[in-house]
Amino acid sequence: MTADELPGASRLDETTEALEDLEQMWDALAGEEPLSNSLQRLVDAALKVVTGADAVSVTVTVHSGLNPKTAASSHEWAVIVDKNQYEAGDGPCLEAARIREPVLVSGKQAFARWPQFAADAARYGVHAYLSTPLALTGVENGQLIGALNVYGFQTDSFDRLDEALLRLVTTTASATITNAQRYLKMRDVADHMRTAMASRAEIEQAKGVLMAVHGITAEEAFDKLVAQSQRTNTKLIVIARQLLASLRNS
Repeated sequence: MTADELPGASRLDETTEALEDLEQMWDALAGEEPLSNSLQRLVDAALKVVTGADAVSVTVTVHSGLNPKTAASSHEWAVIVDKNQYEAGDGPCLEAARIREPVLVSGKQAFARWPQFAADAARYGVHAYLSTPLALTGVENGQLIGALNVYGFQTDSFDRLDEALLRLVTTTASATITNAQRYLKMRDVADHMRTAMASRAEIEQAKGVLMAVHGITAEEAFDKLVAQSQRTNTKLIVIARQLLASLRNS
């Protein structure tokens, strides 16, 4: 028997390829893109990593009383399966999000635990479910909690190795997306600060012009700018820029 013929050898190759896919996903998630795009990349990566996956979706709930929703998916029918689960009020992805632990069920086990959801999913040929919790901190509205859901047509579509891989996907993706979101937030703050400083410099220049032309104090010059801003319902920085532009064009 050759090494390639050993039990599990092909699975090891699949796992190696999956880890290579994950490395590419992490690089992509670290980029500057909206959260919705990052979640879609997460779905695409999970579809490649879990070999028995026939569809993948992301369920999210925000700690603000909102109902769960599907934020990204690989197939439209997966969105319908998710929606049926939300309407039933329970199922593997909702439980994974609630208990913050992976949930792996299939066949009769699913029908015993969630008969309504399992029956709805079976209409689309789905007989195996694997969901792992997904938590992102630092996003808008606080902490976003949900689950990465994988659906399979065969009852033996997933095993504990798939569960471990999916846990690795969600854990690392959560950290990567969160860090990227924090970076973007800090960059926005820095951009606002630069804009504010530039605006202040222009206002100071406009004040200087008024002080020189009218022989008034800095406070009186600022009051003139504010009065013009209020009278014309125009932002103070715009008034300052208009004054400076008129001097350059004169």
